[in-house]
Parts: sequence; C-alpha cells; structure tokens
Amino acid sequence: MSQLGEPTQKPSAEDCFLDLLAETLAGLDDAVRGPFLQRFFKSFTQLDLDEAQSTQAWSSIIDRQKEFSAALGRRVALKTALVDVLGASHFLQVPVLLEYDAYRKLQINAATDGLTGLYNRRLFDETCDKELNRAKRYSGLLAVVLFDLHRLKEINDKYGHMKGDQVLQLAANNLRKTLRASDFAFRIGGDEFALVLPQTDPEQAATLCRRVRNNFENEVAPLKMKVAATLDFGMAVYPQDADTKENLVQVADERLYALKHSGQTTRVTSVEPPAAPPAHFVAPAPSPSALPREVPPSRRESPAPPAYAPPAGIGVPFIPAPAKPKPTEMHPRKWERVSLSGTKAHAVLDTPSKTAAVLDLSYGGVALMFDSNEELPNEFSAVLHVPILPPLRVSLRKAYTLPAEGGHVRMGCSFVS
Repeated sequence: MSQLGEPTQKPSAEDCFLDLLAETLAGLDDAVRGPFLQRFFKSFTQLDLDEAQSTQAWSSIIDRQKEFSAALGRRVALKTALVDVLGASHFLQVPVLLEYDAYRKLQINAATDGLTGLYNRRLFDETCDKELNRAKRYSGLLAVVLFDLHRLKEINDKYGHMKGDQVLQLAANNLRKTLRASDFAFRIGGDEFALVLPQTDPEQAATLCRRVRNNFENEVAPLKMKVAATLDFGMAVYPQDADTKENLVQVADERLYALKHSGQTTRVTSVEPPAAPPAHFVAPAPSPSALPREVPPSRRESPAPPAYAPPAGIGVPFIPAPAKPKPTEMHPRKWERVSLSGTKAHAVLDTPSKTAAVLDLSYGGVALMFDSNEELPNEFSAVLHVPILPPLRVSLRKAYTLPAEGGHVRMGCSFVS
C-alpha cells in the first residue's frame, strides 16, 4: 500500500501474480507447498532446486520483503525480494527473470521446427519414449511412422528452395489436418517426417498413411511441377514389430527404404491426379508363397491399389487380399472402420437375449462375433457397450455371416435408421 502523499503506482501483472501466489501458498501445508514451489522456481527462474531448497528460499523471500518494506516505510514488490534472496544465495549466477510470454516463446522455439511448425526431432524422441512406456504399462498399441518427401532435392534444384519450402509446408499442413487429436507429427530431418500414433493397430496406421499420401499428392498437384512429389512411408507397431523405440524406428526406416527404392512410388503430379479405384475394386490374390510370413493377418485386411503396392516380401502393410473371400470383398465398405479387437466392447441383444463381442465399428455398421451360429431375425435391436462412449441402443440388419476360428461366427450388420 502506498504512503499518504506518494504517487500511487499501479502494480504490474507480474507483481499481482506473485502476490496472489504468496497469499495462496500461505494457506497450504508443507507437503503440498514443497512440490509446487519446486516447479515454480523451475518454470519462473530456470533453477533446479529440490523441495527443501525451494521451501526455504520462498520463506526467505517472504521475510526479505517484510524487511525491505519496514526499512523503506512502503511496500516493496515481492519480485525485488525474490531477486535479492536468490542472488545472495548464489542460485542466480545472472539475476534475470523471464517474462511468461518470453519463456513460452523459448519453449515453443526449442520444441518446434521453424519452417513447418511441427515438433522437432528432440521432442520426437521424448514423445516416443513416453508413449511407448504408456503402451507397455497398459498393454496398448503404438505405431511409429516415418515419411520421406520423395525427390525434394530435385524440386529445390529445378524450382528453387522457396518452392521446396512450400512443398514441405504443404506436407506439414496435410499431416496436421489428417491426424487425430491424440496423434503426434514431427519433422525430424530435411525431408523426413515422423508420426507417433497411440492405440493404433497396423491396419489403422496403414489406412492413415495412405490417406496422408493421397491427400498430399492432391494438394501439391496445383503447383504443376514436372517433378513428382510424393510421401513415401514405412511403419512399425508395438508390440508386433519391436518393443524398444530404437528398434521401432529401425523397422520403420527399413520399410521406408524398401518402398522408396521399389520403383513403385512415383506418381506424376503435374497432371490431373488419377482417379481412385471404384468401391467394388478388389486386388488380385497372390500365390500363398508370395505373402511375407512376418506380416500378421490383420495387415492383410485392407487391400491397396496395385499402383502403390511394393514387391511382396518387404514387410510393409500393402498386401493384396488373400484368395479366401472376406466380408470386405462381398460388401464394400463406405466408411473407415475402427478396430475394437482386444477391448471389452460388446453388444447385448434384446430378442433373443444374447451377448456378442464387437470386433469393429464404423459410421455405417458393426461387426459382431458369436460363439456359435445364431438363428437371428434379419433385423434386431441391441445395446452397444464401447469404451469411451456411453451405452448406445441401435437397430441392426444382418449383412453377412462367416465362420471364424475356434468355431466362432462373424456377423456383419448395418445400422437401420
């Protein structure tokens, strides 16, 4: 409070923040105050103090403020006492406090790539380690994808680096628009990008990668360059492919290299992009010996057009459909499906009263798994119990029924409005 006759000076936002902080901390227990103050000194002054040092330093700051205020006969800002205490204790070699906005800007610049705005290589390593530990702890999945901007050097040489930068920014914007809120995108090198996709199986990761590549080629086509610009990719999924970050990256890099040098990645983007295959398109089935042994069956459930498929045996998830008929061949899907295998998702049927596992879910329907062949009407009602979502009552119409392993029966159903 200012003395009578002295001009009143409006406190800064920083002073108000520190005063509010002091008032709040005064009512907290030491067990709570210590960890908070440790984080406060780290973020506010970049000092690595332990809890005891942080608590002692804060008490000294409060006492020093009272001492200065009594000696001068007016209130002294808490920031002044803070600098004096930390400087006298040699914690601050250079007594400089960072403004919050400047500190946030430093944090952002340290974690992001300046050209594209994506996270950088350092944050990729940290995020990959964190998400892999989470996947191991909760028995989840984690997909790591590496992208390479094919022929970027030729674009730079022919059209200049400004055009190359424009192509890089298009690729980054495409990644941001395509990914889910829980996914992470990074620029880890000059022409290299990476994705970290929590709770993503091989089929879902392959579908996302194809969508990213196709969207990018459509976006770069208006540039009318004579050099084809494509995004080649390789992916690896924990725990199927590897259980360490280094091995996941190595497997993804090997698959990226195989696809990049397979001679099947080039598409001319200086003309109108080729049309997508019709909805009823089914890739021809290869001979059994052509299928790579290390690729699990789940990766062979999303056939890709032959123009994008690398040679058999390189281990990337672009495998044509096997000869055995599958529901996707008899009933083409209009919407992407979300795999719920391995979760506790299930459906409770009304009549007759039965329970079935939910294998996957899409905007248009659901796939159920029964223990045995069930005599059900063509249309029936059920309540879906899916993780994250509340129970949902739906009307279903049978689309197909197929035998599955272990004597089970897979039933595809469409939603009835």
